[in-house]
Amino acid sequence: MVHPISRRVFLALTGGALAAPSISWSAAEVPTLLDHILLGCSDLDRGISFVEERTGVRAAFGGVHPGRGTQNALLSLGKLRYLEIIAPDPKQSGAEQFSAIIKLDPPRLIGWAAHRGNLGIFAGELGEEGVIFEGPAPGSRKRPDGRVLQWQTLSLKDDAAGMLPFFIEWSNDSLHPSADAPKGCLLLHFEAASPDPDELSRQVASLRLDLPVVKGERPQLRAIISGPKGQFSITS
Repeated sequence: MVHPISRRVFLALTGGALAAPSISWSAAEVPTLLDHILLGCSDLDRGISFVEERTGVRAAFGGVHPGRGTQNALLSLGKLRYLEIIAPDPKQSGAEQFSAIIKLDPPRLIGWAAHRGNLGIFAGELGEEGVIFEGPAPGSRKRPDGRVLQWQTLSLKDDAAGMLPFFIEWSNDSLHPSADAPKGCLLLHFEAASPDPDELSRQVASLRLDLPVVKGERPQLRAIISGPKGQFSITS
């Protein structure tokens, strides 16, 4: 699936680069509700090769996003978790998403999604708390085998420069992408860094998420993925 990248978030995320493989954390933690992480890149084949060289597992083509200007490839990171490699679709060169992602070289994390059950109920709860959001909005993608995946997404107006997720609810008749994406990799750790970790932690807690938050010079997502070739780290 795909989530639009705002100009504000794009500028924040493209301030960094791929983290060196030596980055490590003292504990292995992944947010309980994490659904998938998005790795943006300027070319899909290059992104697939980038991940395969570091993990030993080759992501499978997932499909295109009509009107979004993007296409993707998927790789399972365990039960109900996956990596989405997202890149421009050359056949949709006029789409807004294309102009942002085409600048992502080397590949970088550009966001993450959390599954929250019924988004209608969640939207009601956010409204009562005065949180401004958009959605739930429907989305779909046609797989290479012809099957159509359907979902709904909810996006926060203030997502803390991309550190907070968008929320997704998969339709009951749609197979979760992690179920048949290439396997062999696991997400070992996922966290967010912020110059103001106390404020970000407050936002995280208000959304009832368990995202690890640490202090950093700028907003940054960080992940460690393991595969047959070992572990590697990626950041936004």
